[in-house]
Amino acid sequence: MKIGIFAINGRGGIMTTVPEAYEPTWDLSVKTSQMADAAGFEAIVSYARWKGWVTGGNDDSTGLTMDPFTWAAGIAQATRYSAVFATSHAPTIHPILAAKQSSTIDIISGGRFGLNVVGGWNKPELEMFGAPFKEHDRRYDHLSEWLAVIRQLWQSHEEFDFQGDFFDVVRGSSMPKPVQKSNPPIMNAGGSDRGRQFACENADMCFLIIQSESPAAIRRQVDEYKRLAREEFGREIQVWTNSMVMQRDTQAEADAYYHRCIVEYEDKACVDAWMQMQQEHAKLMSPEALKAFRQRMAGSGGGFPLIGSTARIAERLEMLADCGLDGILLTWVDPLDGIGRFTRDVLPLMEQTGLRAPFTARSQSEMSRT
Repeated sequence: MKIGIFAINGRGGIMTTVPEAYEPTWDLSVKTSQMADAAGFEAIVSYARWKGWVTGGNDDSTGLTMDPFTWAAGIAQATRYSAVFATSHAPTIHPILAAKQSSTIDIISGGRFGLNVVGGWNKPELEMFGAPFKEHDRRYDHLSEWLAVIRQLWQSHEEFDFQGDFFDVVRGSSMPKPVQKSNPPIMNAGGSDRGRQFACENADMCFLIIQSESPAAIRRQVDEYKRLAREEFGREIQVWTNSMVMQRDTQAEADAYYHRCIVEYEDKACVDAWMQMQQEHAKLMSPEALKAFRQRMAGSGGGFPLIGSTARIAERLEMLADCGLDGILLTWVDPLDGIGRFTRDVLPLMEQTGLRAPFTARSQSEMSRT
């Protein structure tokens, strides 16, 4: 099972005001990335956010996010093994610029760059750009065309014209090309019917939100993606998910830490704003389900919870791998502490069960092409 870290170019997916919560400084970004890199984690993935969720909240922590392309370029220079992903919302950047920035970072990294592509879903963000907020399926039509232009810019050594519904490119070209001859890998988290179709047709790594604790249900979710990619598009894909990790010596200690961070120190303004954005979905829930949904969103943006002792977390990861998941992006309240615990305690158990090979046994020159 491949492992990555997620969202350290901002406050990440954990909405808490606990004192030790991560602050996205450059120094911490580098230290955290280098710790993951040294441990052999396969991916360091940024996220993109242009505006926080709290209306009028200039101090809103959800909006405190460093630009993912610039950030990825710096992290690429500071690391040696992990793939480094920028995240881009297609309506916020022209594909010619995105293609050249991506190629540049791929060169800086020696062929370790990846691109996480998003259609754009947060209306207030797009309004800042003067970009129209398209109907759901049209966002994926736009994203498909945007990515097609980027890939042609990466691949073509001749000038080309491109005319579509959203982009008209005249005598398009981009140099230099990416280091990776098969182009940087693409990640996408499409979850709707149209989103899954886009992801399975275009992405190398399809990112899903696990909707159940049942192994059988998780396996069905994963199989849906892999079957669609194989049968409809003749492609083999990887399926990844995300998770919040709260690791302590015992389950009781981990549960208590979760309660402290997510209940006692909940970032109420940010969670309230998120729940307001999800109000149509929330109307369908019972009070008990709504409470659980709120805590899960506060803890990891809906990610699969890994809360417990070292053995418990290793068991949960083995279960996810048995369900067909190829990789997982992890977040922690305090990533330096969390990666240290995970590397020291959980990785050896994953190696013992065959989920991962010891990093020291791999070629140190290997590029983690996903």
